[in-house]
Amino acid sequence: MSDPAALLIDFGSTYTKLRAIDLENRLLLGSAQGPSTVSTDITLGMEVALGNLEDQLGRLPDFKYRLASSSAAGGLKMVTVGLVKELTAEAARLAALGAGARLVETFTYMLSKRDIRNLVAHEPDIILLAGGTDGGNSEVILHNAEMLAAANFVCPVIVAGNRSAADDVEDILRDSGSEVWVVDNVMPALGTLEIEPARAAIREIFIERIVHSKGLDRATGFFDSLLMPTPAAVLEAARLLSEGTREHPGMGPLLIVDIGGATTDVHSVASGDPGEGYVLQQSLPEPYLKRTVEGDLGMRHNAAAIIKAAGRDTIAANAGTTPAGVDRFLQLITDDLERLPQDNPERRFDAALARSAIQVAVTRHAGTMKIVHTVNGPVATQQGKDLSRLVTVIGTGGALVYGYDPSSILSGCRFNEDEPGSLRPRDPSLLIDSSYLLYATGLLAQVEPEAAFDFTLLSLEPANAIEETGK
Repeated sequence: MSDPAALLIDFGSTYTKLRAIDLENRLLLGSAQGPSTVSTDITLGMEVALGNLEDQLGRLPDFKYRLASSSAAGGLKMVTVGLVKELTAEAARLAALGAGARLVETFTYMLSKRDIRNLVAHEPDIILLAGGTDGGNSEVILHNAEMLAAANFVCPVIVAGNRSAADDVEDILRDSGSEVWVVDNVMPALGTLEIEPARAAIREIFIERIVHSKGLDRATGFFDSLLMPTPAAVLEAARLLSEGTREHPGMGPLLIVDIGGATTDVHSVASGDPGEGYVLQQSLPEPYLKRTVEGDLGMRHNAAAIIKAAGRDTIAANAGTTPAGVDRFLQLITDDLERLPQDNPERRFDAALARSAIQVAVTRHAGTMKIVHTVNGPVATQQGKDLSRLVTVIGTGGALVYGYDPSSILSGCRFNEDEPGSLRPRDPSLLIDSSYLLYATGLLAQVEPEAAFDFTLLSLEPANAIEETGK
């Protein structure tokens, strides 16, 4: 009898990806992919991927588990509505991103008719409606519920605001035909963040409702369970690697950077509390599990935005070219978004682009510290997460796995003296997810955490051990 195996599937926007895992020996048996055909018949791309996997292995094992995640058809599109931008609206945003959603818009205060038109135009899969602490402001969330009800746009609505108004909000929305989930307030009191109930509701709706609307239910014969959106699976992988299992200690606080063609995603597992000395925390408490999505930092779709954010001269210096050379390479990408580097100068440009994307993305994800002068003297203040003491950063994505000098690219995450207020990691170890296993890790962790931890730990490679020209 063959050793038990697991098939981990990711229905992506471009490719359907497969990873076959030997559970007993903690080995990656094979990797395969096929085109994502969600707009026609999702089973076609799945059959191509399975055929590729069977060609590699000779025959397909009898899989003990067949688990899937998905970011197909644009992922899980969400809109959040809150009261104050820095408070309940920010708490709702963190809940949506942590659940693996693609946040397309956040609205604050009382919704206007223009806001409603913009919201409907986004065609969200889920709306997260927050606002007011428990026992606090009820007027705004009730107004916003009335506006949503009058819009005649029916989609699942998660109510995660002032509990004193929750029943009335639920009645208003249900009377309009919306499906409503009422969960605990994402901010029950000022300075208190409670986003896990909202995250759980988002995932439940994804599994029960969104699977059908995206056409993924046509492929249910290929998997046992569609567990979560793909970004949520990566965040679960981060949690597993950080915290470990009953048998193995974890890696401690860590950061995962996922650089892609359209976005750069950053996941952190850390409290982010201030370090030594007295530091005043000025912002909301940060979630222990945090994900941010930088939609303007994609290696292909948003290459021009990376150059603008980093500076053309900086990109030119890191690529060993001139500003005019940067413009020339950018034009090649603009003309062909699927273009891969053709020679070493172009590879160096791609590496410089990726390094800058990571630097900007991690800077935005991490917190900042500054000195504020008060009547009692200078006070150190912190906004966001302090990631300066993180010991591990894991990079994934084609620019790192196949790129030029991945160690230099990923080192863009590190603290730089030119930005003294940034709380980016100061001296972390840099590892590469060289087999694109993190989504698979997050899925397998739900049923076989020991196997998931072991095989992933064995598969991570030091960034400086990967050859400059890629694998």
